[in-house]
Amino acid sequence: MQSLFNPDAYNEIRTRLDSLSETAEKRWGKMSTGQMLHHCQGPLNIILEKDDYGLKPNWLAKVFFKKALYSDKPWSKGLPTAKAFKEKEPKDFETEKKHLIKLLNEFETQRERQDWKPHPGFGKFTKEQYGKLHYKHLDHHLRQFGV
Repeated sequence: MQSLFNPDAYNEIRTRLDSLSETAEKRWGKMSTGQMLHHCQGPLNIILEKDDYGLKPNWLAKVFFKKALYSDKPWSKGLPTAKAFKEKEPKDFETEKKHLIKLLNEFETQRERQDWKPHPGFGKFTKEQYGKLHYKHLDHHLRQFGV
C-alpha cells in the first residue's frame, strides 16, 4: 500500500482529487461528492491535531480493525463509518474540495516529522502506518467516485 508521505503517492492523490468533479457518479455508498470531501477532512484534522472529534480509545477497534487501516488490502465497499464522520447535511463541493486540498498541503509540509500523536480512537501508529492509513482512506473514497 502506498503512503501519503511518499511524494509520488501524494501527487497521485492530488491529481486524482483535482480530476474529481461535482457530478462524478458514485459507485457505492450514500454520500455526495461534497459530503465525501468533507468526510475525508476528518482523519487529516486528527493527524494534524486540529480536532479529535470526541473519539475515545476503543479496544475492540484496536483488536479487530486497526491493522486493516494500513494493510495492503484495499477496503471493501460499504464499510461502516464512525458516527463522528457520518455526513448527513449537504456540503458545497467547491468549498469542501478547497478545504481538503488545504489540509493535504499542510499534511505534505510535515512529511519529515517523526513525532506523531497517537490516534484518539486507535492509539499509536508508526509514521509509516499513518501514511498508509491516509493514502488508503483517500484512495477508497476517490475510487468510490471513479477517480
